[in-house]
Amino acid sequence: RNYSSPETEGQLLNSFAQYFGDSLGSKIKRMPLIEETVLPGDPLLTLPVVIIGNGPSGICLSYLLSGYRPYLSPEAVHPNPVLHTKLEEARHLSIIDQDLEYLSEGLEGRSPNPVAVLFDTLLHPDADFGYDYPPMLHWKLEQHHYIPHVVLGKGPPGGAWHSMEGSMLTISFGDWMELPGLAFKEWAANKRRNIKSDRVMPEEIACYYKHYVKVMGLQKNFRDNAYITSVSRLYRGTDDEDGSQLNSTQRLQMEMEEGQKSLIKRNWEVRGYQRAADGSHVPFCLFAENVALATGTFDSPGRLQVEGEDFPFVLHSMSDFGAAISKGKLRGLADPVLIVGAGLTAADAVLCAYNNNIPVIHVFRRRVTDTSLIFKQLPKTLYPEYHKVYHMMCTQSHSVDSSLHPAYTSFPEHNVLSFKPEMKCVLQSASGLKKILKFSVALVLIGSHPNLFFLKDQGHGIGHHANQPITCKGNPIEINPYTYECTKEANLFALGPLVGDNFVRFLKGGALGITRCLAIRQKKKHELIESRDGGGDGVP
Repeated sequence: RNYSSPETEGQLLNSFAQYFGDSLGSKIKRMPLIEETVLPGDPLLTLPVVIIGNGPSGICLSYLLSGYRPYLSPEAVHPNPVLHTKLEEARHLSIIDQDLEYLSEGLEGRSPNPVAVLFDTLLHPDADFGYDYPPMLHWKLEQHHYIPHVVLGKGPPGGAWHSMEGSMLTISFGDWMELPGLAFKEWAANKRRNIKSDRVMPEEIACYYKHYVKVMGLQKNFRDNAYITSVSRLYRGTDDEDGSQLNSTQRLQMEMEEGQKSLIKRNWEVRGYQRAADGSHVPFCLFAENVALATGTFDSPGRLQVEGEDFPFVLHSMSDFGAAISKGKLRGLADPVLIVGAGLTAADAVLCAYNNNIPVIHVFRRRVTDTSLIFKQLPKTLYPEYHKVYHMMCTQSHSVDSSLHPAYTSFPEHNVLSFKPEMKCVLQSASGLKKILKFSVALVLIGSHPNLFFLKDQGHGIGHHANQPITCKGNPIEINPYTYECTKEANLFALGPLVGDNFVRFLKGGALGITRCLAIRQKKKHELIESRDGGGDGVP
């Protein structure tokens, strides 16, 4: 590891003092570095919440933990009469202070998580039916509800949106990408940005998220250029063996009787490093009562797991492909680009190559008539460029007797068997026929997966299917549907694509569920300590 000087270490640790306030600066300086093994005795060094990931999931959670509360607007009438009746019953309460299970009962939407559907229908009522109703909510900043936290991200706020290919439009409307309290269209108008359609480019969204953190006053909670190396539970044996049968109130009471003075329990150790401007690594170690995973799924591109996939001419990201085009590496090459995959990212790559006059061989496993293809779910009028790709997939496919089309040729129902060093690819059809094709660059775009290497067993134990990698579709993290707490790991929360919410519209529900859960627990703790200080028996 590249350890920095003590002066740089002090600067990093002092930056965390903003989180607690200047009065704790001297204590923060004693925060253990990565080479230390002895835990300090000061309980104030434990944070209530550490959020890993600073994309829209982490940003939205920070917004709610900072004390912003959603209330039903005075003039709001929800188009769902049953939900509206429920909302009227407690209009004076914020949504965070209401029973989310009761409110979300009976609602249907495009998320597997009921709280996500609830929050989406409050922010975008009947959006899936084409309506553009205003949000049902207005927001109040109630600073006494602030729950201290820190958000750790590899880059600037916005996460993976800063690294997406800038020439493509987002799949969702700009309004659906916005976060609570700041309308995307208003932001674009104030920035004098010329938004030509309801769909916008990723770079616009990334800029909006970065600005959102600033305008909402969330910067003090964010640490950029932070890389996590491990997240481990402390005192697991004591919890599992001695406290497994105790509820949270009894366990807290037991801790206090044993001399614990703090309301914050040190459950997790979070280690990592922050990359300094000169490229050096400044290690850090934090302790947390709760950890929220908001990392998204763009860390690890999907791989074919075939021979030759590690050759340098086999790429796995649009950014690498875009860089090769911009540098002119593909200009004038006689052989086509080989693109593998049938999702929207693969379609983006086809469009990118097509628009740069680069011939394409497009290989995918499914039939063009497969109803699960994403193109079948997109209206033609709103997504004409993707339907152009789908039309070529259907009409310009390879047959046994035909040669390649000059600009684009599709190979439906084909698998890649191997890549050869002479830039050749071996394909196999559904019937078993093999074909060898020459190409200039191969681009494998078959989805991506989260990289949870910093968790025990890489997180394989917290999914719906035990001992399997976490994926957003096949094996998301198993959570309580109303609190977003992992069912197999207490005090560990997850939201966004990690729990199956791939659209920004729905990840906001995770922030709502987590905030309500933590607010309830915080209230119980304060009631317990007040009862104890008041001379009671310690039970509220």
